Amino acid sequence: MKILIKNALIYPMTEEAAAREEPCIRGNIAISQGKISGVGQISDEEDFDKIIDGTDCVAIPGLVNTHTHGAMTLLRSYADDMPLMDWLQKKIWPIENLMTDADIYWGTLLSIVEMIKSGTTTFADMYIMMDQVARAVDESGMRGVLARGMTGLGANGEKALLESVDFIKNWQGKGEGRITTMMGPHAPYTCPPDFLKKALSYVEQLGVGIHIHLAETLTEVADIEKEYGKRPVALMDEVGLFQHHVLAAHVVHVNEQEIELLADKKVKVAHNPQSNMKLASGIAPVAQMLKKGITVAIGTDGASSNNNLDMIEEMRTASFLQKVAAMDPTVLPAYQVLAMATRNGADALNLTGEIGQIAVGKKADIILVDFHQPHLYPHHDAAAHLVYAAKGSDVKTVLIDGKVVMENRQLLTLDEERILYEAEKCTRRLVEQVN
Repeated sequence: MKILIKNALIYPMTEEAAAREEPCIRGNIAISQGKISGVGQISDEEDFDKIIDGTDCVAIPGLVNTHTHGAMTLLRSYADDMPLMDWLQKKIWPIENLMTDADIYWGTLLSIVEMIKSGTTTFADMYIMMDQVARAVDESGMRGVLARGMTGLGANGEKALLESVDFIKNWQGKGEGRITTMMGPHAPYTCPPDFLKKALSYVEQLGVGIHIHLAETLTEVADIEKEYGKRPVALMDEVGLFQHHVLAAHVVHVNEQEIELLADKKVKVAHNPQSNMKLASGIAPVAQMLKKGITVAIGTDGASSNNNLDMIEEMRTASFLQKVAAMDPTVLPAYQVLAMATRNGADALNLTGEIGQIAVGKKADIILVDFHQPHLYPHHDAAAHLVYAAKGSDVKTVLIDGKVVMENRQLLTLDEERILYEAEKCTRRLVEQVN
């Protein structure tokens, strides 16, 4: 299908656009065979099968959520106001042990509904029973970068590793190319060096990247240093992790030397400000990492530690948190944060050639944000409005892979009411079992 989006204010988020005095243009976007075929003034409307009126809308690349655990939407507000390790060990892990395929499937679909309706078109997911996650991604039209979360402690480590290998072999490139895969060792404190080395041997064979939690809490840093005589970043470097494409989630507690190492090794960082705040994990040195050339993208983490998957809200928090941490209002300006949530997200997921920009040849992952809203008037600076004033509910229309998945706030690929019903039913059963 050939689609024309007309009369929108467009933020292409390309390097060329960023270099201009005004990084946005007013015009049209042509889409053909799932890809962007033109940006600017396009007048031959009769050449298109569908025309979307972008009047009063801002068009940006779809938002990229670089770290979440989708099916944890079932645990939203189930266990709040707890330290991370107590939260995991006493609440989260026990209920996760009871989850079935159906729970993961419906929980993931619930997360996808929430993400699409707030403008996310791609998400990086690390969780369990990932066949069900992939199934949900495939059916919904979403784009997913998926990793089977693994822990190397106990008897199930080898089983998780083999399941991860099978998952990668079965799902890489599926869903019309919308599904890509990674290896997902959970964290240095749950995956000992010997286990990580086994995982890396498969990474080399399969040619995939690694998605891992890293340096999230002071407790993690202290425990790793006590056991191995070095901090988590140095330990991962010694193991050989950074010889591969690495997406490191959180990266809160790192010093200048570690930031230099991460930059040198081209490690990509998924910054999760709201989760880090809620769990009191700390404030990641995002401004310093960006200055050193590290690709820092944005993630929401799971809905049980956030408690939503709204990337527009996450952008605002990311900017405000760095400003107050540095006591400098110029740190992380709006346009830079918008780039973190789009272009940087694509880079972090090794999808730079495909998404994250509105440019000819890129896949048509595009969202239209309705600026005809009281909180978005007057129209001074659209980038500032997107980051500082907009809401997820302002997202009007969403295209993924050149297909319209939401139009005028109506989901076209999913039965929203059925998903809400099934997710609630799954949650009630799990809570009854664990109690």
